[in-house]
Amino acid sequence: MEELVVGIDLCDGYTQINCAEEEKTWTIPTVICRHKTEDLWFVGEEAYAHTLKGDGLIVDKLVKLVRKEGHATLVEIRYEAKELLKLFIERAAALPMREYGKDKISQLVFTVNWLEPRLIEALYSCGEALGVSREQIHIESHSESFIYYILSQKKEIWTGVVGMFDLSDEKLRYYEMKVQRGMKKSTVVAECEDLDEGFNLDILGTASGGRLADTILCSCANRIMQKKSYSAVFLTGKGFENRDWAEDFMKLLCTKRRVYMETALFSKGAAFKALDYTQERTSYPFTVICDGRLKHTISMNVLHKGQETSVVLAGAGENWFDRVATVDVIPDRQDTVDFTVTPLDIRRKKQVSIKLEGFPLRPERTTKVQVQVSFLDDKTMDVKIKDRGFGELFPSSEIQIRQEVML
Repeated sequence: MEELVVGIDLCDGYTQINCAEEEKTWTIPTVICRHKTEDLWFVGEEAYAHTLKGDGLIVDKLVKLVRKEGHATLVEIRYEAKELLKLFIERAAALPMREYGKDKISQLVFTVNWLEPRLIEALYSCGEALGVSREQIHIESHSESFIYYILSQKKEIWTGVVGMFDLSDEKLRYYEMKVQRGMKKSTVVAECEDLDEGFNLDILGTASGGRLADTILCSCANRIMQKKSYSAVFLTGKGFENRDWAEDFMKLLCTKRRVYMETALFSKGAAFKALDYTQERTSYPFTVICDGRLKHTISMNVLHKGQETSVVLAGAGENWFDRVATVDVIPDRQDTVDFTVTPLDIRRKKQVSIKLEGFPLRPERTTKVQVQVSFLDDKTMDVKIKDRGFGELFPSSEIQIRQEVML
């Protein structure tokens, strides 16, 4: 392969990079440092070294800084958070490019703990700064990377429930995935939760701290995992690089279960997904439901050429952050626009109606309405309804209704 296919797991603590079909993982602290007297930038351990030497100014927690639209002033110059993140990504991505002697990335997948519009847009800009077109840049949640990593393993691994504990300085999180077989297409559902019992990894430096951490994890496992049949359990995160402190926890997990350790699971999952984009036919013929994906299908019942039909505006399993659907309709003896919201459990299907308040009164079937649906997150639909009039007979009033709908 002439170009690199790259997965990047971006966290505030550290960033991990994997290239598809390559074993090596780059793990880099997510920090950037500017030289005090020269326009030189350093990342990761090199940034720490220059800071300790006294000739550099360091910025950390870059993801958090972007999310709050922060900035940092270095050598009397103000840098926006997204600019610092771009400088960091450029230098981090240069490591595999130099290693493999390639200067172009054909597919790039970023994976992050939590998706939000501000960070998503910053990551697209970072990818474009690497010379990757927007169509070849993809952004997903850790839950989705977890799914693609697991589905890339032997089928026996994911025949039942797959659980995973992620332990880092930032959090203790539990993930769970299950494949639901369907008549036409199977669905993969992954859920995750931040556990309140999280602790700072510094406590693992002492025997008493290790025992406390072991007790905490045993308590979590007993609470979460009882009465479930697991085909596999995975451990990931910096906290599990050395598991000597977790003797009782490991005994508990390994009782009648397959347990695997993978410290770079998210970046490898992202790389597997990136590789799939290079294939003519996907290796993952599943509907994926997880953070970053819609859990509902949004549709409208309309009359088209004399026949009633359902128009799907957004389907379960699509990315909520880049899904925008627009359709023109002509209300017939009604003053509302009606949507059907269908979750995975179709028994909980519901109807949502938005009243056309303030629209001009016209004869029946002489008002064309433009309906646009987008999403603020996976639980909130943003609906814009605009009066488009009816040709020259009834010009558009430009009246528009906007309403947020909780799914």
